[in-house]
Amino acid sequence: MKIGFIGLGIMGESMCENIVKKHNDKVYCNDLNRAQVEKLVNLGAIGCKDNCEVVKNADVIISMVPKSEHVKALYTEVMPYLDETKTIIDMSTIDPSVSVEVANMVATKGTKFCDAPVVKSKPAAIAGTLGIYVGCKEELFDFVKPILLYMGNNVIRMGDNGKGLVMKICHNTLVAQIQNGVNETLNLASKYGIDFEEFAKAISYGGGQNFYLDGQWKNLKDQNWTTAFSIENMQKDLGICQNMSKENNFNMPGMENAKRVYDIASENGIKKEDFRATFKVVRGDFNKK
Repeated sequence: MKIGFIGLGIMGESMCENIVKKHNDKVYCNDLNRAQVEKLVNLGAIGCKDNCEVVKNADVIISMVPKSEHVKALYTEVMPYLDETKTIIDMSTIDPSVSVEVANMVATKGTKFCDAPVVKSKPAAIAGTLGIYVGCKEELFDFVKPILLYMGNNVIRMGDNGKGLVMKICHNTLVAQIQNGVNETLNLASKYGIDFEEFAKAISYGGGQNFYLDGQWKNLKDQNWTTAFSIENMQKDLGICQNMSKENNFNMPGMENAKRVYDIASENGIKKEDFRATFKVVRGDFNKK
């Protein structure tokens, strides 16, 4: 079974690298950044000149691209090369409704499709320990799960097409709200002279303990904004959640407040920094509009 991988960005690069290391057949790859393609070629992948070449050669096509419009454009482009022998695993984080639209589009060629967005960030992508939420038919899940386990160690089917993305957006929205709460209370505690490490230790004694604080307090103390997951990516996910809440006429004030923080961060030129850099917004470094 030959695998193709399209999209070798911050996450996709390491995800593809794990497939190359663990899969016992050919792995084809492509990206607009040719240096990324060459890097994977040096590790054993087969570089392709364009997306169509990937799809023509691969039995399973994995995509990891930035936005809804990129996923639609990609699969519209390669439609002539799709048929019932192909399976698509789109691991991009996009609007669930767009993913369902693409699934229905490729189904007209007999091609099977699942959405499989990931959680956690670059270190987990490198280690192959991502969490992966899958939306597809149950029988397709049984087929794609071994492939997904090349990249992650927690793989769960959430339902049919689009449901993996619903779960991913809910997950990231919750993370952003937890993060905002950490940023606010940690800043408040510091105004009373409580050290970051002592704050994290004290929180761990009670019901406020959380993965974000446990993993990030030292980076926050050191003002380390090195990017593992960017502000612009989380801002995009919160925008998708905002669309979903409007589609369902469901009010989410916590999400709206978190998105406002991300919007301020982006407006002030730090959207490429790690998402924990929203700490600076809450601290009051920028004018809140």
